Amino acid sequence: MRGIVALCVALVGAPACAQNQSPSAPPCGGPEYRTLDFWVGDWVAEWDNGNGTKGTGTNRITLDEHGRCAIVEHFHSDDGKLDGFSISTYRPGLKQWRQTWVDAQGGYFDLVGGPVTGADYAFVFENKRLTETQPYKRMIFQDVKPSSFTWRWQQRAKPEDPWTDHWVIKYRKRGAIAN
Repeated sequence: MRGIVALCVALVGAPACAQNQSPSAPPCGGPEYRTLDFWVGDWVAEWDNGNGTKGTGTNRITLDEHGRCAIVEHFHSDDGKLDGFSISTYRPGLKQWRQTWVDAQGGYFDLVGGPVTGADYAFVFENKRLTETQPYKRMIFQDVKPSSFTWRWQQRAKPEDPWTDHWVIKYRKRGAIAN
């Protein structure tokens, strides 16, 4: 950048260069970077374990850790069976969101997605499969309200198969009254 400014000053003079420089937009300042902001906050998570018991946990989602360019997740189940971390960011050249998830069980997911219109859910991330034998997986954010939403982890064996729920979590903002 200094080389460009020096060249500009040498060719046309400092006052002209100052007039031709436009203020740069802040990084990650466009509205597309804010489409996942509904997720930011401290959440209480509850789910059915499938055996008649309920699972619970917390999920802290932050935005300001990396200059508003990344949304960071810290998930903890109350029983200690799952602790995980994700980082999500919008990729403007691809016009899509990317998320990387890792957890204390050795789990790893590379997810791609974004907001959805015309569906019964607001946002989707789909897993990038590493082999052809892996099932297709996705997570959707559904029934999004300021203090609650439903998160679904779904899968299917083939692209033409219907999605089936593998894990459904009801989220509510910490401090919000449960329905």
